[in-house]
Amino acid sequence: MANIKDVYQRGDWKAEKHVPVIEAPGKVKKGEAVTIGVSVGKEIAHPNTTEHHIGSIEVYFLPEGEKFPYLVGRCEFNAHGASIKGPNTSTVFTEPTGSVVLKTEKSGAILATSYCNIHGLWESSKTLSVE
Repeated sequence: MANIKDVYQRGDWKAEKHVPVIEAPGKVKKGEAVTIGVSVGKEIAHPNTTEHHIGSIEVYFLPEGEKFPYLVGRCEFNAHGASIKGPNTSTVFTEPTGSVVLKTEKSGAILATSYCNIHGLWESSKTLSVE
C-alpha cells in the first residue's frame, strides 16, 4: 500500500515547472503578520489548458517542536479554458498564484504543495525564523 509521502515530488522551481514557489521573508518579529506568496510556473510557465493545469496550491506552517503542521490556506484554480463550447474555447483562465497571511510566535517551516492534474503532487519548503 502506498503512503501519501511517497507520491509527493520535489525539484528546483527554476528548472521544474510544477514545484510551488514560496515567497516570504526569512525572518520576522514575533507576532508580526507574514505575507506568504505561492505560485507555480514562476521561472518556467506551466500550461493552463483544460487538459493540463494546476488545480490547487496548499500552504502549511509547521512550528518548531510541534508534530503536525497547520493548514494556513488553500488556493483553488478552476477556470482552465473550458466552456459549453468545449475544451480551451473560453477566454477565462486562472493563474496558479495566491497569497496567505499568518502570525506566529515560533520559528518553523513553511510547506507548500501543488496539484497538477497530469503530473500529480509537488512540494517545497522554506524556513521562517522568528525573532
